[in-house]
Order: sequence, then C-alpha cells, then structure tokens
Amino acid sequence: MSKRKKRNSFHFLKRKFSKIMQKKLVLLFSLVVLAFAILIGRIIQINAMNGEKYTKVVLDQQQYDSRVIPFRRGDIVDRNGTKLATSERVYNVILDVKAMLEKDEYQEPTIKVLKDCFGIAEEDVEELVESSPESRYNILLKGVDYNTAKEFEAIDEDEEKHPNVKGIWLEEDYVRKYPYNSLASDVIGFSNADDVGTIGLEASYNAILNGVDGREYGYLEEGALLERTIKEAENGNTIVSTIDAELQKIVEKHILEFNEAYKDNAEKGNGSLNTAVIIADPQSGEILAQASYPNFDLNKPRDISAYYTEKELKKMKEEEKVEILNNLWKDFCVSDSYEPGSTAKPFTVAAGLETGKIRGNEVYTCGGSLVVAEDTEPINCHYTAGHGTQTIAQSIANSCNVAMMEMIKVIGAEDFYRYQSIFGFGAQTGIDLPGEAEGILQDPELVGPVDLATNSFGQNFNVTMEQMVAGMSALINGGNYYEPHVVKQIQDENGNVIETKESVLKKRVISEQTSTMLKQYMKTVMEGTGTGASAAVEGYDIGGKTGTAEKYPRNSGKHLLSFIGYAPQDDPEVLIYVVIDEPNTESQEDSSLVLNLARSIMEEAFPYMNISTIDGQPVVAPEQPDEPEEDQQEVEPQVENETETESQEEVSGEPSYEGEAVGDGSYEGESYDDGVYGDGTYEDGSGDMESGY
Repeated sequence: MSKRKKRNSFHFLKRKFSKIMQKKLVLLFSLVVLAFAILIGRIIQINAMNGEKYTKVVLDQQQYDSRVIPFRRGDIVDRNGTKLATSERVYNVILDVKAMLEKDEYQEPTIKVLKDCFGIAEEDVEELVESSPESRYNILLKGVDYNTAKEFEAIDEDEEKHPNVKGIWLEEDYVRKYPYNSLASDVIGFSNADDVGTIGLEASYNAILNGVDGREYGYLEEGALLERTIKEAENGNTIVSTIDAELQKIVEKHILEFNEAYKDNAEKGNGSLNTAVIIADPQSGEILAQASYPNFDLNKPRDISAYYTEKELKKMKEEEKVEILNNLWKDFCVSDSYEPGSTAKPFTVAAGLETGKIRGNEVYTCGGSLVVAEDTEPINCHYTAGHGTQTIAQSIANSCNVAMMEMIKVIGAEDFYRYQSIFGFGAQTGIDLPGEAEGILQDPELVGPVDLATNSFGQNFNVTMEQMVAGMSALINGGNYYEPHVVKQIQDENGNVIETKESVLKKRVISEQTSTMLKQYMKTVMEGTGTGASAAVEGYDIGGKTGTAEKYPRNSGKHLLSFIGYAPQDDPEVLIYVVIDEPNTESQEDSSLVLNLARSIMEEAFPYMNISTIDGQPVVAPEQPDEPEEDQQEVEPQVENETETESQEEVSGEPSYEGEAVGDGSYEGESYDDGVYGDGTYEDGSGDMESGY
C-alpha cells in the first residue's frame, strides 16, 4: 500500500497573485503612503503656523504648579556661639481663588477662617475674587509666626468641623531677627527684605550669608496626580565673629550710662556727639568689643524715635530723616577720622627711637611754649606755666607738648612721616567691615615747621579708631602689626568649619626693645601724677595714654577726649580705646570724663576676661590729685646737676636706649611702600595752639 503524500498547510503562499490583484495592492499601498505624507505635512503646517496657539489651549487645560523654596540666610554668632543675627521661619498665607470657588459652599467658611485666624479683611478677599476668580497663587499675608501657623494647620486638618475650608495654604519663608536689638548694631549691621546686607557684617559678608533658592514645580492635569520635582534650597553659611557678646554688653552699658548722665546737660541733646569704645586682643588683631553711641535697634533700623520727639519727627522733611539715618548707621570706629591728640605721642617717641635719633636718655626743658620757626607765634604746651625739665618718660606721663616738638626737630619730617605710614596712618587697616576711612596725613614735601611741630603731639592730621588700635597694639606687643578683624570662622548650616580666619601679620614696625621702653613710658601715665592715674584699676598693671584734641575751628570750645590703655604691662592681653567726641558739658576739655568712663569699663571687663593681675595681689589705685586734671599737673623739675641717664632710670626703671633701630615696617618679603599722603589742607596752626594732653 503506497503512502499518501503529506499536504503542505502553507501551499497557498506559493500561489502567484494575478496581475489584477498585484495592481490593486500597489494602488492600496500608494494610497496609504500618500495619506501618511498628507497627514505629516498637515501636522508640520499646523505646528509652524498655529503651534503657539494650540500649545496655549493645551496648557489652559492643565494647572501649572510651581513655587520657590526660600533659602535660610546664615546666622551671625559671637565667639562663644551666641546668636547675634538669625533667620526665623515664618509663613506666608496663600489663597487659591479658583479652588475656593469650585463650590458655592466653600467661599464663606474659607473667608471666615482667613479673617479669624489671620486677621485678613473680608472685603480684601472679595475684591480679589472679583478681579481674579481664576487665580491660583495670591499672597494675602507675610510673616505669620509659628503658633498662628499651627493654629491654622489644626483647622485645615479638621475635616469634621471645617470640611469646606478650601484654597488656603501656607508657604514657608524667613525673616531676619536680631535677638539683642541694638547690641553691636554698627558691627552686625542689618539686611533688607530681599536679604541684601546694608551695613556691617551683614553687608561685608553678604554673599557668604546668603544661599540659593530652591524650587518645587510640575504640571497637574485635571483630575490627575503629579509626581512633584523638587530642587532643595541651599542655605547660607554662618559667620562666627570675634565679638564677645557679654563683653559687648558691658561696654554698651557704660557708654549708655555716660550719655544718659550728660543728656541735655550743657545743651539739649545726647550726652556727646559720639562715644565709642574698642576692646581688642593686641596679640592677634581680634576685635573683642566695638561700640559707638548713638546706636539703633537692628530690628527697627529706621526708627529714630529714641532721639527725637513725635513733634520733632512731624516737622522733619524726608531729606532730614535720611541724613539722620545715614549718620546713625555710620560706624564711628571705622568710618570717622579725627585728630587723635596726645594719644599719638608714643608714636612720635617710637619713630625717634627706631631711627636712632633719640636714644632714650634725653632731657627737655618746657617753659610752657615753643617758637618753632622765625616769624611764627609760640605754640603752647597744655600746661602754659611750663613743666620744667622733662625726661622722655616724664614728657609722656605729663603729656608735654614742648618735649614732643623738641623731639620732632631731631627726627625730621622725612623719618617722621615715613614712620607715620609704617604705623598704618593714612591707609585703610583692612578690617573686614565696610566704609573704612583712610584718615589724612601731611605731605612731607609740603609740610611747614608749624604743622610738623603740631603733628608731634597729634594735631593737624587725622586717624581712625581702627588705625589707633592696630598701631598701638604693635607698639605694645613687641612690634607686630596685625590686621584688625571681626570674623573668626565661617561655618556651614550644620556647624562644620568651612574656613578659619587666621590672624594676618602684615608687618613688623618696631623692635622688641623699643616696645619695652614705650610700655614703661606709658606705665608712668597711670602712676602718681601721670595724666591717666585716675583711670588705674586696682589689681591690674596698666599702661596707657590720654588725649584731648582741640577740634576745628580752634578756640571754639569743641574737644575730642580719648584714652588708650592695655594690661598687663609685661605681656599685654587686652587693649582698650575710649573716645568721647564733644561731650555735652560746659568744659569739653575735662579729661576726667573719658578717664572715668574708661575706668568703669575696665573695672568690670578685666575680671570678666580673666586678665592677669599683679602677682595675684590687688593694687590700690592712686588718688586723683587735688589739682585740676592733667592740664595743670606739673612734675617737679630735676636737680640741675642730675645726669640725664640717672634721671631717666629713676622715672622709668629702664636704662638708656642703646640698641639700633630694626623696625623698618617691611612687609613679608617686600620693602615698605610709603604710599600716598593726604593733601595737608589744614590751617597753618600758628598762634596759641594747644593739643589734647
């Protein structure tokens, strides 16, 4: 039996299409291709001609959801971590009008919650509903505190009692706060609503304090869920300052007490035009406390009601208020320059010792005045009866102008002005605060004998407080000039240290031997009948120098009082500089005003700072002489046959200066550039010029 051949199931595929069928298939394929070509062409045409129109139609059917996530501006803290400036979280009230109007029963309860919880007026909401019924994002209120926000959240989550409250939500934001109000106002500064620092550290470290906003965004189609895209905000960094908040409080307390005591005294107004204090570490350039008065509340920087009555404020023009605010916000310690008076005398002596033109064993005779050039009037010493014979130590202790003028004759203009520049006068110190002034120096090529003579005791040139602190620190620390600074560290928001601001040693200005001699000279100021004796603090070995600068115009009765001091004597741990500009008293040259203020600060500050005492034993401060202040104190003249060296050793306990000058003021690896001097546009100063003492 033969086998049946198996039939292939796909045999039909091997059949050939007829010619008619082939033509039909080709035609069908061509029509499909043509249809696709027409469709693609039409899509291209629509997109090219009306793409934007149709895109808007699509987007109108979607809800775009996007919001800014604000960064948190970094804190400013003191050296111990106490917050001086911080950003507190607050909330903005947002209303989605379209969501509120979805159902009629939503509107009334939602408006009621806005009024009851946030104090938003009904008419304001109704006006918004009428003008923008389709709006989704409307800021109704800013700066809502945490407690109010929690109160609303409880309402929002209570579906049983408040099922129809719709369209309200809270947006996080931050507001700048200053926990201690006016404390260190000039140093800290403040920022505006846009997180832009205006003055102080807020301005100079603005970029470091600021962060970068984040964003939450996406599209929500009607009835659909959206997976949101979030870019988190980058918060700002924290500034750790060198300021000690407790020390700052001590300083500002005593400044305020002084100004309250002399308010409306000789005339209506504050106790002084300006009162300012700097306390610094002379071994590093760190500013530990810095304050000036009048000051202002950092939380209300434009409020001047503390200094003017409501009646006075109503009479003021806007331009007057702006000028008052600009003066109030200006940091006297950094931005104002003035004639230093006799606090500049140690610098004159230092220049003489460093150049070798003064040896330390010189003796001068003060007859109460000195003629420094032909055809000029005598320039008076503050003690017009004359101090008699004066060693260098005595001339510093008694603040003798005549002795200083005799010294500068020997030093000469070229070396004197070279060392003024070396000591940092006439140039910015580089402190990390905005608006620093340079001061004004005489041009050594143009200066006359009268201006040169008066420069020796701190008249006819201008300095800033920062310059005096930096320069005096170098005189007492062995000759090292440090750049003053108010920031120690920069940290991230979690407290991790990003950068440490090391002390910057800019140059060496004098030798250790000169520094030792200067300290011994300034110690005599605080002893016996020295001009600063009444500022001595029991238990502390203090050196210092007083100053009373007569302001322009001369003989107007306007004076600037100052005291600069340090402790302990051998290895200074602290430097204090106190300035009272135009005290509100009948006699502005009364140096006891600044000495009493300085003493009151030191008496409280030194124990707090644990400043080293004299062998652990208290020292009784000498009683103030019965004679009027330093302008009438006189040292008994030396016996005529006493040798110069013996006289010097008796007063200062220091042998004559025998070393060579080594302090050239050079920078690291570079020679010192004398720089540019001021134009010296002062009055000629002839006549009865008297310096501060």
